[in-house]
Amino acid sequence: MRILVLGGTGFVGRRIVERLHDRGDDVMVVHRGRRQPEPWVAVRHLRTDRQDLPRHRDVIRDFAPEAVVDAYALTAQDVTTAQSVLPEVPTVVLSSQDVYQAFTGLSTGKCLSPVPLTEESEVRRDRYPYRGSGLEGIPEDYEKLDVEARWIDRGATVLRLPMVYGPHDRQRREDLVLRRIRAGRRRMPVGAGNLLWTRAHVDDVATGVLSAVDIRAGDGLAINLGETSTVPMVEWFEHIVRAAGAELELVRVPDDVLPAEWALTGSPRQHILTSSALAQSLLSWAPADPAVRVAESVKWHLDNPPDTPWTDDDTKADDEALSAAS
Repeated sequence: MRILVLGGTGFVGRRIVERLHDRGDDVMVVHRGRRQPEPWVAVRHLRTDRQDLPRHRDVIRDFAPEAVVDAYALTAQDVTTAQSVLPEVPTVVLSSQDVYQAFTGLSTGKCLSPVPLTEESEVRRDRYPYRGSGLEGIPEDYEKLDVEARWIDRGATVLRLPMVYGPHDRQRREDLVLRRIRAGRRRMPVGAGNLLWTRAHVDDVATGVLSAVDIRAGDGLAINLGETSTVPMVEWFEHIVRAAGAELELVRVPDDVLPAEWALTGSPRQHILTSSALAQSLLSWAPADPAVRVAESVKWHLDNPPDTPWTDDDTKADDEALSAAS
């Protein structure tokens, strides 16, 4: 197939493009040229800002995509611009499980939704969750609910993603543990660590996208992806330690002495446990064993460490928290 991918050079989009290429699809990647991997798979490139897409209408028409994957729609305007140029072909859109009211509960310390979260669970009552946050790369009008509504009206399949981990993860979700292992630390302070937050490996997400492109049973629907079993956050950390073959003891300390970066190792009232039963039923999608995926991810991140060194301030923060251990 000829498939156009919007935003296919980052973390999840990158893996989707690689998988499409590997199976023989003719892929055009639309991106700004800021994160293009080098070297990379042989695909076509249209380098442009998303809002300038109308200037490239002829290029897109000549490519004549038979399917579209929108991997980076953040705002309503992002969708409006794309729809003004793209043909009405089968479309798969990446969304986030931050659309659920449970995420408001997690951020406010309240239990607002029962779990597991299904596609019928309540979505956020408040819009634009990051407005005023100043987070880099997140526009003030970020709202995946707006994105979903506009694409679903056009018959797209919307895939709601959980916490995604794996190779090339720019957020380096496992690095809270791995940076201490690289620094030779033997003890790491953690809170209760009972948070249940569904995760998914980037390759399993890519498999879900390819299934949605091919099977089409999800057209016009929002569908959750996520691993079928979820361990508490502290146990996930233990899996990371074992996969790294390291000796790092996770030491329980009071939640109120945890620095901000360890907040998710505390004991929040709201869990983000989601069901992927609909994806399994409609898309015949099945993620791999989480233990295998964690091992794969940890190996890649150990082989490709970030440039941020361990500092004396890091040591001080850890030791101060550890001193409060019971």
